Amino acid sequence: MKQPVYIVNAFTKDLFGGNPAAVCPLQEWLPDELMQSLAAQNNLSETAFIIEEDDHFRIRWFTPTKEVELCGHATLASAHIFYTELAHAKSEIWFESLSGMLKVARKNANTYTLDFPANPPESVSEVPEDLFKSLGIDAGQVYKSAFDYMVVLPSQQIIETLKPDFSSLAKIKARGVITTSRGNDVDFVSRCFYPQSGIDEDPVTGSAHTVTTPYWANELGKITLQAVQLSKRKGHIECELKGNRVLMSGNAVTYLKGEYFI
Repeated sequence: MKQPVYIVNAFTKDLFGGNPAAVCPLQEWLPDELMQSLAAQNNLSETAFIIEEDDHFRIRWFTPTKEVELCGHATLASAHIFYTELAHAKSEIWFESLSGMLKVARKNANTYTLDFPANPPESVSEVPEDLFKSLGIDAGQVYKSAFDYMVVLPSQQIIETLKPDFSSLAKIKARGVITTSRGNDVDFVSRCFYPQSGIDEDPVTGSAHTVTTPYWANELGKITLQAVQLSKRKGHIECELKGNRVLMSGNAVTYLKGEYFI
């Protein structure tokens, strides 16, 4: 059996930037074990599997080690493939997921806007043991979202120079840890670490911006913000808080087309 697969770099215009995701449009679901094995073989932060259902699509996301409930960059990458390779003609595309219905709108060629539920973080009274030590810092403001811890730090320089102990960070009981601060040239910056999910540092994390956007919108008193994720590959995201939703706009670049032999 041959199964088409595409690799797309999301939240970038650079062929070697942003966050690469594998996109696998299916005619019917593969066994869960096989999808997990394919994601592990891909060794990308996420592999998206999608099937068509009536007037929308159903999407599932797998890291190299587990299925996750929400992933932004692989959703953007999937929309890009449906528009550029699979002749999707409508101005919007809807994906049903473990986090509900998600909308992606095509703004122009290779630029898309994700419409995701906001995930405002809440301040925590008890900081997880060894969180600061795992990040190599002395202190920070700590918050918790539905999936992740978020640590707010005083400057972009501190974010840039973080050198986490991933084996220790993996023991923090959450999907992962977001670190964020005000940016030098943009409204805010971040780095995101998910060793608990098989990804030491994620290059660009759409779902993390459903957490950071409500926080920084409140802090800065504005609803439209420019953000950069400061991984080695970097990603640029235009964010907007719209009620209880977060709109995230970014570019996508197709890197590879191929086939699985399964």
